[in-house]
Amino acid sequence: MSANLQMMANAIRALSMDAVQAANSGHPGMPMGMADVATVLYTKYLKYDASTPKWHDRDRFVLSAGHGSMLAYSTLYLSGYASPTIENIRNFRQLHSPCAGHPENIELEGVESTTGPLGQGLAMAVGMALAERHLNAVFGDELVDHRTWVIAGDGCLMEGINHEAIGLAGHLGLGRLIVLWDDNRITIDGSTDLSTSEDIKARYVATGWHVESCDGHDFADISTAIEAAIADGRPSLIACKTLIGKGAPNKQGTSATHGSPLGADEIAATRAELGWNYPPFEVPAEILDAWRAAGKRGEVAHGEWKIRLSTNANGAEFMRRMNGELPQSDAMQDYLASLIANPAKVATRKASEMALEALTAAIPELVGGSADLTGSNNTKTKSTGPLTRDDYAGRYVYYGIREFGMAAAMNGMALHGGIIPYGGTFLVFSDYCRNAIRLSAIQQQRVVYVMTHDSIGLGEDGPTHQPVEHIVSLRAMPNLTVFRPCDTIETAECWDLALKNTKGPSLLALSRQNLPQLRTDVSENMSAKGGYRMRAANGARKVVLIATGSEVELAMKVADALEATGQGADVVSMPSWELFDAQDASYRAAMLPGDALKVSIEAGVTLGWQRYTGNDGLNIGLDSFGASAPAEALYDYFGFSVEAIVSKIQAKLKA
Repeated sequence: MSANLQMMANAIRALSMDAVQAANSGHPGMPMGMADVATVLYTKYLKYDASTPKWHDRDRFVLSAGHGSMLAYSTLYLSGYASPTIENIRNFRQLHSPCAGHPENIELEGVESTTGPLGQGLAMAVGMALAERHLNAVFGDELVDHRTWVIAGDGCLMEGINHEAIGLAGHLGLGRLIVLWDDNRITIDGSTDLSTSEDIKARYVATGWHVESCDGHDFADISTAIEAAIADGRPSLIACKTLIGKGAPNKQGTSATHGSPLGADEIAATRAELGWNYPPFEVPAEILDAWRAAGKRGEVAHGEWKIRLSTNANGAEFMRRMNGELPQSDAMQDYLASLIANPAKVATRKASEMALEALTAAIPELVGGSADLTGSNNTKTKSTGPLTRDDYAGRYVYYGIREFGMAAAMNGMALHGGIIPYGGTFLVFSDYCRNAIRLSAIQQQRVVYVMTHDSIGLGEDGPTHQPVEHIVSLRAMPNLTVFRPCDTIETAECWDLALKNTKGPSLLALSRQNLPQLRTDVSENMSAKGGYRMRAANGARKVVLIATGSEVELAMKVADALEATGQGADVVSMPSWELFDAQDASYRAAMLPGDALKVSIEAGVTLGWQRYTGNDGLNIGLDSFGASAPAEALYDYFGFSVEAIVSKIQAKLKA
C-alpha cells in the first residue's frame, strides 16, 4: 500500500496530538488544522534537501505561529532531517529536548528562526525575502533563486508588527514571499468575532499584496492557490480556511484545541475518526517512506546548484558572505590612523558615520537603514545606495517609521545569511524594537543597532525623547553587547567589535552633542576590554572615576579638579559592561581597586552601577525623567558639572 496525501497529513496530526498529550502542555490545534497545507507545501513546492538543512539556495520556511511548533517538528522528522528524532518528539517541551515549546533556530538546523512572539516570524520572513532579492541582484539566478514561505495564524496578523512588516514588503515588491494564513477564526479567548471585525484580506491588498483563498483541507484547492501565488509578482497572502484541531470529533473548530492537550478520550476518538490505528509516536513504514521521498525531492536541484557554484566566478565571494566571514581589509586600521593624524571633535553619531564610510566601502555585505531618521542617525554612506523594488542591489533600506518592523527584518536578513544588517533610530525608541532585539540575542544573530540621541544631551526635545532608563535596561538583556563610546576612537573600536561578534547582536548608544577625541593611542583595541584606564592619577590615588559616553569628558575634567586639590584620580572609560565583566578578576580588580572611592558618572539612572562602585561608592546619575532645554542647561541643572561632582566626592571622602 502506498501512502496518499491524506495519510501523510494525518501523520502530522497524530504526532502533534501525541506529543502535546505526553507533555501535558502545548498547542495541538494549529498543527492539526494546517497539516493538509503543510503536506502540500513539503511534498510539492518547498525547495529543500533534508540531508543538508543549511543549503544556501534552499527555500526558507518560517512557522510564525510558533505555538504550533509540533507542525515544524513533525514535518522535519517525517521528511528525514537528522534532527529531531522520534525520541526528541517523545520528549517535547522537556528539559534538553531540542523540541522546545516554541521553535528555536539554535536547537534545530531545520528551524530557520526562533518564533513564538506572534507576528515576528512573519516580519523576520520579510527580512529573509529582502535578503534573497538583494543577493540575487548581486550574484544572479545561478546562485540565489529561492522563496520564503510563512505559516501564520490570526494572532500574527493582528499584532501591530504585522502592519509594519507587510507595508514594507508590499512597498519593496517582495514577490518571493508567500504567507499561508491559518484562517481558522479561533484565538485562545474563543472566536475571533470577540475581538476583531477587520477585513484582513483587504488590508493586505491595500499594502500591495496579492491575495488568494483556498479550502485548507482540499489538497487540489491548496495547490491551485499556491500556483497562483507563485505566478504573481507581488508578495502573496493565501487565506487557508481551516478547522483548528481538524480530526478531533468533539473539539475541532473550538478554542479547546488551541492551547491544551486533547485528553486521552478525545485522542482515542480522533484516532478512530482519522483511521489512525497505530500506537502513540508510531508512523507506518509506507507513510514514513512517502515523507522521506518528499525530503529527497530537492537533492537534484541541490546537486545542480553545487555544480553552478563550483564554476561561478563569484562563487568564493558568495560563500564568504554566506559563511559570515569578514573580508581581509586594512580599512579600520587606516581609518584609526587618520583619526590620530587629524583628531575630530564630533558627536559619536557622526563618529559612527565616519567609521561606516570606511567599513561599508570595505565590507560589501553591510546593509544599513534607518527608521526615518537617516539624517539624525547618520547611518547612510557613499557606498550604500538605496535598496528599492527597482534596484535590490542597493544597500540602504528606508524602513519608514517602523522601528519594530525594521528590527525584525534585520533579524531575518541576518538569519538568511550573506548580509550584516545595521539599522538606526533614537535610543528612546529601543522600546519599540525591544522584543526584536531580544530575539536577536536569543537567536545569536549578528545584528547591529545604531541608537542615537543617547541622553538628556539631546536637549530641547524633552523627556519624551530623552532616554534615562534605557541603557541599563538593555544591559540587563543576556547576549546583547551594549556599547556607549566616548569619542571617535572608541566608536570605531566598538564598530570593529560589533562586526566581529558572530554570536549575538550589538547596540551602539551614540551622542547628539559633539565630544572631543580623548584617545591618542590605537595600538590596541582598548574597548575590547569593556573598561580601561583612560588616565592614571598623578598624585596618590584616592578616587576612581568610571564613566561612559559623553560623561568621560566630564570625568576627565573632574579628575583635573581633584588633582588640583591633591586628590589623585584615575579615569576609567567603560564603553561596555558586558565586555568588562568578561575580563578576568585580576584585570577588573586592577581597574577598580578596593582602596579607592569609586564614582560612576553617567547621564542615566544609577541602577546597576553599584556592582562597580560598591555600596560605599558614589553614583552620579539621573534617577528621574529629563526636561526640555539646551543640553548645557540640562547638564548643569541635573548636577552634571565639575563643581557639583567634585563637591559630592569631597563630601564623600570626608565622610
